[in-house]
Amino acid sequence: MAGAVGLSATACGGPGGGDVTLKLVAADYGTPQEGNGSQVYWDRLVEAFHEEHPDIGVDVTVLSWNEVDKAVADMVAAGDAPDIAQIGAYADYAAGGDLYSASELLSIPVQADFLPGLARAGELRRTQYGLPFVSSTRLLFYNKTLFARAGLDPEAPPVSWAELRTAARALKEAGVRIPYGLPLGPEEAPAETMMWMLSGGGGYTDNVGSYTIDSAENVRTFTWLRDELVRTGLTGPQAPGETDRQEVFDAFAAGEVGMLNGHPTLMSQAAEGDVDYGTAPLPGRLGAASATMGVADWIMGFKQNGHREEIGAFLDFVFSVEQHYAFTERYDLLPVTTSASDRMSEDDVHRDLRPFLEQLPVAEFYPVDKVSWAQTSQDIKNAIGEAVAPGGSPENVLGSLQRKAWAEESAAPGGR
Repeated sequence: MAGAVGLSATACGGPGGGDVTLKLVAADYGTPQEGNGSQVYWDRLVEAFHEEHPDIGVDVTVLSWNEVDKAVADMVAAGDAPDIAQIGAYADYAAGGDLYSASELLSIPVQADFLPGLARAGELRRTQYGLPFVSSTRLLFYNKTLFARAGLDPEAPPVSWAELRTAARALKEAGVRIPYGLPLGPEEAPAETMMWMLSGGGGYTDNVGSYTIDSAENVRTFTWLRDELVRTGLTGPQAPGETDRQEVFDAFAAGEVGMLNGHPTLMSQAAEGDVDYGTAPLPGRLGAASATMGVADWIMGFKQNGHREEIGAFLDFVFSVEQHYAFTERYDLLPVTTSASDRMSEDDVHRDLRPFLEQLPVAEFYPVDKVSWAQTSQDIKNAIGEAVAPGGSPENVLGSLQRKAWAEESAAPGGR
């Protein structure tokens, strides 16, 4: 997805004044119409920061995830870059020389507090430019009530593809509209694709960062999906390539989906729908998947206005345990720092998040260090549904995506 989660509206705020006023553009993780928009968080944080640093003001613009990435790109292209941007990707700006590195901005304790896997995910050519802002991992969600109706043990979720197929068949026979939710439509396609690739022993890249989209493992995975789930009608009446994540989440909360892969925010939605659900590690080809996917959103400091010290002071404040924990707690997201993660793990209020937290240190992330990833992700959104269509060819679709990814990477500034 474009971000760990997100919807919303546009707003501006935060105290200006002081010797320097920083310009921050951020994504919205809440629902402003319900009073839960991110602007509330940023206004409070900026006010607290300004009390400690009266010579530094911060003007905040909060935009929806549908707008924020393009808005920042347009600002940079127009020569009017913000001082700080909290968006979905950083690599193209880092490759263009637009960003300060993490070591240029952050104090040593703050930089060392990032979870190691997330810090590495923010690197371009072994230098960290992207600062992880929030993260999430994925688990299998399943409806215990529908499992019981289908004669399945509600305390024994599937651990392999074969068991998942068997459970989906039983759910279909019991009249469940969507036995397994497979959202390969534009909203969630890159994430759902990566989860299935990892569960089949593949992935988007190899150990040295080269694209492997059309690997034998990935072709095998999508052939299985096409033949064993889609062709047999186990993914519901709508084509996976036309199905967005939120549609499936809404259907799960309405009690119409037997199983799907989900992130932490689905818990609150399912609870609001009074769904008796369980979670489990993602099933793999022969057993529980050995790897899971993590998603991170990023915050970064731009060089254009030369406010390195002020940006660094503000970001140190953003990643203080109190401020960072407050944001992740507000939106049921996972912290990106060791200190905040430890605090969440010890907090019984968030015990439902512990399985997600436990996966985070070993999760694998999108190849966001590749300057071609933004376009490759869009290509996946546009095409991957064809790979599992009843008459589709996984080999041809994945091969085409691989060739486009290589071409984009070769042509991009700083590509490799």
